[in-house]
Amino acid sequence: MNKKLNKKGPDSNQGVSIDRLKVKLFADGAEKAGMLEMAAKSFIKGLTTNPTLMRKAGISDYKSFALDVLNEIPDKPISFEVFSDDFAEMERQAIEIADWGENVYVKIPITNTHCHSACELIQKLSERKIKLNVTALMTLHQVREVVASLNPKVPSYISVFAGRIADTGIDPLPIMREAVRLIGNDTRTELIWASPRELLNVFHADSVGCHIITATNDILKKMELIGKDLNEYSLDTVKMFYRDALAAGFSI
Repeated sequence: MNKKLNKKGPDSNQGVSIDRLKVKLFADGAEKAGMLEMAAKSFIKGLTTNPTLMRKAGISDYKSFALDVLNEIPDKPISFEVFSDDFAEMERQAIEIADWGENVYVKIPITNTHCHSACELIQKLSERKIKLNVTALMTLHQVREVVASLNPKVPSYISVFAGRIADTGIDPLPIMREAVRLIGNDTRTELIWASPRELLNVFHADSVGCHIITATNDILKKMELIGKDLNEYSLDTVKMFYRDALAAGFSI
């Protein structure tokens, strides 16, 4: 006798809910259509981008692209990155980028390509009350240096690339948990879990008290799967394999 499986138990995923998340979700991308799609969603609280994503999107006029996006999204924080390797030029670019909108955060890499620390520049810009997103951090030593350089009264982000840390075989959770502690509560600085590799990282970030996680659209679009019954998801997968086998016309 064929028996239909319909068991619901502790592994059915019914206890997982987006409504319970405290971590803020930011969309990471550089394609205007995708940025507008995500910005329209109430659960997306901000957006980030970077020169690599912009290049992949075929953007050639940095300023025109940024101003166009800011005209369409004036009410959520958006991070745009400087692209010089010289600190004096970084400073000039940062001052101009910051002037593009009240919701702009200027991304400053933790070092230049010669591994010279950007903390002196970070301190200078933060004292000018420029909102910063200090990016590409991967160590707690870097976090300590940036925390000491930022003006705690000025809104800012510290982006630790937890996904890239995980790519090296190191568990990023203890690092991110300690980074939250180092930032503390008496500040307007927030920690970003950057470069996530899967949707589960959203819950990882939430579990350690991370303030923000920024993810690409392909990860964020999986939000609709949160709370999906695993038995139903299993059946959907079986049906997908079956449909594709039929469509391919396989025979043995």
